[in-house]
Amino acid sequence: MKKIVPFRKEISFKTNVSEITSISLEHDLHLEESEIRGNFTLSGEYKMNDTSVNVEGFHYDLPFQIALDEKYILDSVVCDIDDFYYEIVNDNILSISIDVLIDKLEEKPLMETRECIESDDVLPTVEKESTERLEKEESVEEVFEEKREIQTERDRKMDIQGALSVESTVPEVKSIFDSFDDKMENYASYKVYIVREEDTIESILVKYTIAREELEKYNNLKEIKIGDKLIIPSK
Repeated sequence: MKKIVPFRKEISFKTNVSEITSISLEHDLHLEESEIRGNFTLSGEYKMNDTSVNVEGFHYDLPFQIALDEKYILDSVVCDIDDFYYEIVNDNILSISIDVLIDKLEEKPLMETRECIESDDVLPTVEKESTERLEKEESVEEVFEEKREIQTERDRKMDIQGALSVESTVPEVKSIFDSFDDKMENYASYKVYIVREEDTIESILVKYTIAREELEKYNNLKEIKIGDKLIIPSK
């Protein structure tokens, strides 16, 4: 595994810097315990102004230190410079950017991490908290289940009451013969005639040889339409 660690530094010169004519970067980075320590050695030459023929030398030691995570195996770690660039700022400041490469990092196996946790007595606490949380969830679920049973029984009773209420309010379906007056009845039987497209009141009266007054006793003849059912009394 590789990781890049950026390092930034601004170096102030005592004189004006017009141009860097040469520059070199070396390092003595090394692993010490769980840290990478050392120095960057920056050296070179520069011109103070554009018309200058002479050059001036410079040399700087830039300390570097970084701690590595304990999850890594550090036996084979290698440190080096991955990239380096610079820029002159405000005529007398040299901005340095160095990308440090940390190579051959290896993460410790998961089992070792678990053993470390168990050795610190953290795992039993986690298991205890998980057990307590599970017991609380089961307790809450039991309360919800009891409420659901009560609600279900309540809904069932309401459904029964609603059904009884609906039955009590449903209007009674009447027969077409319910409006008859038994005292006025002189006929032994009846026929039901369905009005067709070509029918008229007169044609129906002629067809069944019945007076209009008699037919009106059993039917509303003011408005009849196709598909209506007429009761035809028969002596």
